Amino acid sequence: MFRNLSLLPAVAALTVAVSCSQPAPEISIIPVPQSISVKSGVFKVPGATVSFDAAATDDMGKGHIMDFASKLTSVTGKPSPVQESLSEKGFSFAVDPTLGSEEYAINISSKAVKVRASTGVGFFYAIQTISQMLPEAYFAGKSAPSEKWVLPKADIQDKPRFAYRGMHMDPCRHFFDVDEVKKYLDVMAMHKLNRLHWHLTEDQGWRIEIKKYPRLTEVGAFRDQTIVDKNFDPFIGDGRRYGGFYTQEQIKEVVAYAANLGITIVPEVDLPGHMIAALASYPYLGCTGKQFKVWERWGVADEVLCPGKESTFEFLEGVLGEIMELFPSEYIHIGGDECPKTYWKTCPHCQKRIKELGLKSDDKHSAEDYLQNYVTARVQKFVNDHGRKIIGWDEILEGNLAEGATVMSWRGVAGGIEAAKNGFDAIMTPNSHMYFDYYQSKEIEKEPLAIGGYLPIDTVYSYDPYKGIPEEARHHILGVQANLWTEYIEGNTHLEYMLLPRLDALSEVQWCEPGNKDFDRFKKSLERMCRVYDILGYTYSKQVFGEPGLPGHEGRVD
Repeated sequence: MFRNLSLLPAVAALTVAVSCSQPAPEISIIPVPQSISVKSGVFKVPGATVSFDAAATDDMGKGHIMDFASKLTSVTGKPSPVQESLSEKGFSFAVDPTLGSEEYAINISSKAVKVRASTGVGFFYAIQTISQMLPEAYFAGKSAPSEKWVLPKADIQDKPRFAYRGMHMDPCRHFFDVDEVKKYLDVMAMHKLNRLHWHLTEDQGWRIEIKKYPRLTEVGAFRDQTIVDKNFDPFIGDGRRYGGFYTQEQIKEVVAYAANLGITIVPEVDLPGHMIAALASYPYLGCTGKQFKVWERWGVADEVLCPGKESTFEFLEGVLGEIMELFPSEYIHIGGDECPKTYWKTCPHCQKRIKELGLKSDDKHSAEDYLQNYVTARVQKFVNDHGRKIIGWDEILEGNLAEGATVMSWRGVAGGIEAAKNGFDAIMTPNSHMYFDYYQSKEIEKEPLAIGGYLPIDTVYSYDPYKGIPEEARHHILGVQANLWTEYIEGNTHLEYMLLPRLDALSEVQWCEPGNKDFDRFKKSLERMCRVYDILGYTYSKQVFGEPGLPGHEGRVD
């Protein structure tokens, strides 16, 4: 938090003018806007009218503006009436078609707070910024008339650096119900993230209802037990049946909830590997037809879908057809990672397919590798024929990738660099900087159990998505995402602890121009944000403030 110029980073795009005789109220916003000019004086909030042009404002914008007015009334103790035509006083929300879809501008004088945006999303982001400029009690939503309900006089111009600003959620290894998914979306929206990558299928559980294939949830959504900690050899299980799934009605509910927060959900059906839950449900999808159990351990299974059988593609098209009916996302994630070819090498169906396609091994890839390219290309065509595009993990680059695919670079940055250089769009999610299942502190004895690795918040913050990308190829970098895999994350408390406050750092990597990033300024703002998390009931790590671990929750967290 800062009160005067001496505490601000010296950057060209972030300017502040403050009168020595009247310090401005604290400004503490994450992600920090692209341009802020703070002046002396304040706008008094209680009782301010909230106005907008009803004829020009979209439904999303209207809803958030009216919710904002209602909340101001609740917290200040004085009514903030809503007026459906623009006023020169109070809060006014004017549609400005010259601004980008996620861009907004705020001008705060002593008489008015004038907000401009071209869409409801822009108005929503402006409200998020204003919310963070108000007293923390705003987030409690309860009457607090004794607070200083003022805003500093300021001019703010803001828009995102990257169009794709994602966070990943894995309910497959451990399941999280609709309420927790919504809570996850809420904290994403507060930080202006706009994509939730929802990983819905895995070896350890199939989490989405598919009407055409009911056994995917009748059988595939439940495992007999779960490995205890990291007891792989000898295997020790907990002996407890575990599982869950989202019905299609719940999926629709979450998709609509996310859309109202400016978030698009990108669903993932991981194929052709990570499919034990599907094989347990429909054994004919495998090379051997053998009956499997939903996996009880973590890792990579040799058993995968059989691309030599037409029935496999009938299954995939049936599943993806229903997925596309539920999710309006432009992108469908098809996985493509960690697919062993062990069974394909001896499977008569796969070998027949390889021969028919004329696939040959070379000094770079095996014939079986090229068979996976065939799977990717065939699924891509199906998705494209339905007006959508595919995203795949960076393994889809191994071999021949069809034009129009988007690569998600997770094994470091190499996949993203290669993709961009070769004309493919890419999303940067390197495990070196963006894997939130890694430990946040080196004092792991104080930390809840994690998969390993070490990723403190300052490392997240330091990431430059363009590093290593040639200037002429940078337009192929759509954005940045962090991933949170849940092998060792059982419950909501642990999930939130691993997410926060690293999500705050992620948001500035995604939103801010490099010149506006400053870790010292960010850390000061984070102090206030953590107090907001306390009000909202989120669990978060305090490692950045010198307090590693989650007291009382070392090891497993319920």
